[in-house]
Amino acid sequence: MVIKNLLSRNFYRFFIVTLAILFSSCASQKFRKNIKTELKEAPEFQHGFVGFALYDPASKKMLVEYNAQKYFTPASNTKLFTFFTGLKMLGDSIPALKYKKISDTLYFKGTGDPSFLNPDLPDSKVYRFLKQNGPLVYVLPNYKETYLGPGWAWDDYNDYYSAERNDFPVYGSLVHFKFDKTGKLQKISPEIFKDSISFLASSEEKPLIKRALQSNHFDISLKNEEKEKWIPIKYSEKTLMDLLSDTLSKPITVKQEAPEKLDQTLYSIPSDSLYKQMLHVSDNFIAEQILLMVSDKISDSLKTEIAIDYMKKNYLKDLPDEPIWVDGSGLSRYNLFTPRTMVALLEKIKNEMPEEKLYDLLPSGGVSGTLKNYYKAEEPYIYAKTGSMSNNHSLSGYLITKSGKTFIFSFMNSNFTIPSSSLKKEMAKILEMVRDNF
Repeated sequence: MVIKNLLSRNFYRFFIVTLAILFSSCASQKFRKNIKTELKEAPEFQHGFVGFALYDPASKKMLVEYNAQKYFTPASNTKLFTFFTGLKMLGDSIPALKYKKISDTLYFKGTGDPSFLNPDLPDSKVYRFLKQNGPLVYVLPNYKETYLGPGWAWDDYNDYYSAERNDFPVYGSLVHFKFDKTGKLQKISPEIFKDSISFLASSEEKPLIKRALQSNHFDISLKNEEKEKWIPIKYSEKTLMDLLSDTLSKPITVKQEAPEKLDQTLYSIPSDSLYKQMLHVSDNFIAEQILLMVSDKISDSLKTEIAIDYMKKNYLKDLPDEPIWVDGSGLSRYNLFTPRTMVALLEKIKNEMPEEKLYDLLPSGGVSGTLKNYYKAEEPYIYAKTGSMSNNHSLSGYLITKSGKTFIFSFMNSNFTIPSSSLKKEMAKILEMVRDNF
C-alpha cells in the first residue's frame, strides 16, 4: 500500500511538471509567433528591410529568426567586431610607443594609440615619458593607410566623426573651438592653429566653421552661433612634428629608420577605458585606431586590412555568414553583416569576460551612452551597441528578461524611409515583448 501511494505521488508530480513544461513551451511558441507577425506586419517595418535574431546562450538555441541570414549595413555595429579584436589581441594595456634609447637619444615611433592628450581618455604615460627624455628622434613607422577609410563619405571630412586615421594621433586628431555668448572665439586647442583662421563677415552656408579640404586652414563666420566645435586635423608628417614639438617644447628629428631595432614598448592606458569610450559614445576615431594597433602588433605595419584578415582567419571562421568587413568604425557602407552573425559574435564577446564588466562597457538602455534616451525601464534590461547612418539603424547586444534569463539579440534595419524615431518605438515594443514573456 505504501509503495502504491509513493508511486501515485511520484506520478502526480511528474504529471504536474510535464504539464508545466508543455504550457511553458506552448506559451513560448505563441510569443515567438507574435514577434514574427509583428516584424512582418507592423507598418513601421514596411518602409525598409528588417532582420531580427534572438538567441538563448544557455540552451544554445535560436529562439526567433526573421531575415536573420540576410546582409544589412551595420553602421556602428561594426564596432563590436573591433571590440572583439581588441579583447583578443591587445591585452590589458594599450601599446603606445615602440622605442629604444641609444646613447642619450630616444628613438621612438607610433603604434596608432589614440590616447596621447586625448581629452576624452585618461592621462597617458606618453607625455611624461617624452618630456623626460631627449634628444628625440621620431622613426617613421610602416604606415600603409589612407587618411579616410574605404567607403567613407569624403564630404564628411569636416565633421568630428570623420577624424583622420594616423600613426601617432595627438589631441584625438581634433581641433577644439570654443566661443563665448557673443559668438567670439574664446579658445582654440591646440593653439598651434590659432594663426590658421580666417573670419568671414557673413555666410549663408553651413557649417559655420569649415576647414580647407587639404590643409589646416579654418574659415569661421562672424555670425557663428556655435558654442563649441570639433574639426578634424589634416595630418601630414610636418603637421605631426609641429604638434609634437609645440606640445613638448622641444625639437624632434624625423628619420626613416633607427640605428637599431626598437624593441621596447611603452604602454599608456588601460584597454577597458578605450573600449568604454568607443562603445558608449560610438567613437569612430578610437575604433579605427584599435585596428591599426592590432595590425602593428601582428605585422609591424599599420594597415586595417591586416588586422581584419587575421581575425577572420583565426577567430571568426565559425561565424554563420562571412562578414563583409572593411573598417573599424562602421563609417563605410561597404560593411555588410547578418543578424545571426552579429549574435554569434556577441556570444564570443560574452565568453571573454564577466557579464557585469561587459555590461559596464556597453551603453545601457535609459541609463548611459547612445542608449540613454531609449529603452527606458525601472531596471535596465538592454545592454547593446547602436549603429546608425542615413536610412540604416541597428541595435545588437544583450537583453535580460523579467524571469532572469539573458538573451542575445540583433535588430537590423536598412533602406528605410521613415524617421528613425518611429522605427525605434516599434523595436522597443518587440524587445519589451521578449523581456516580459520569456
